[in-house]
Amino acid sequence: MRRKIPSLQALACFEAAARHQSYTRAAQELALTQGAVSRQLSALEDFVGVALFKRTRHGVSLTERGRDYAAQVSLRLQALEQDTLDVMSRQSGALSLHLAAVPTFATRWLIPRLPQLQQLQPELTVHIETRTRPFLFADTPFDAALYAGTPEQIAQWAGTRAIQLLDELVLPVCAPSLLQGSSSLSPEAIASLPLLQQSTRPDAWRQWFEAQGVSAPQAHSGARFELFSMTAAAAVHGMGLALVPRLLVENELAHGELVVACPQALASGRSYALVCPEHDEQPPALQVFVNWLLQAVQVANTPLSPQPTPHL
Repeated sequence: MRRKIPSLQALACFEAAARHQSYTRAAQELALTQGAVSRQLSALEDFVGVALFKRTRHGVSLTERGRDYAAQVSLRLQALEQDTLDVMSRQSGALSLHLAAVPTFATRWLIPRLPQLQQLQPELTVHIETRTRPFLFADTPFDAALYAGTPEQIAQWAGTRAIQLLDELVLPVCAPSLLQGSSSLSPEAIASLPLLQQSTRPDAWRQWFEAQGVSAPQAHSGARFELFSMTAAAAVHGMGLALVPRLLVENELAHGELVVACPQALASGRSYALVCPEHDEQPPALQVFVNWLLQAVQVANTPLSPQPTPHL
């Protein structure tokens, strides 16, 4: 039976024109003439029986139906491209894993450990993309996701099961110069110093000071950053104290760029988990990754060895 699917060329032209809101720029991207793009889009509109674009003073814009269709076509083309790249890159016996991950955890904890996995399982290739919120696995190419959240948030991700990995403990860190020769600072001393704020955790410092029984009127004051990697970088450059999960600043602590300002850690109530679709059986690549990941978690409290800084 013939499928009700337009030509791939027409869909590629539509996706590019929808993204650029311009036939001309779509033609430049696809190395076609503007006339060729226009003919493809006219044929597509005839095929679906719906106007996808409307003329404006500045060119073209999507109709409401066209906007909805463009969002779906873009996802399908991306998935098709990913499937094609997988086939092109896969050799005999090779395994491929597509992983979604919260960015700082992937950059700071997972990726520094992936060379170990590569040595143990050279046939496995791990692809990582950023995702910070739950999504439907059926609409993506992902095999699993590394997710950070409270136990309730993790449990509410529909259609999935979670493998608990690490609980998150936060503690104050700073550049060595802020200690002014001391081995550590008291919570009272920290309350009088510049505090770096994490915009995604606006009450973090207040909660930490409350746990220490210390009054800190300036607990919400200070430069604010969106990502832990930004907050850590600001701390390295002496802008103030950062309250961060230790597992995300292992490298800076190992190199002496940051020091623990006060050893009083606080459980944030959040944890890191590997979230997988509810399949009866894990794909082989995911099985290999899970086995290695659980072993890596067991030694997660062992600091990474400092790496020599390359000479530029």
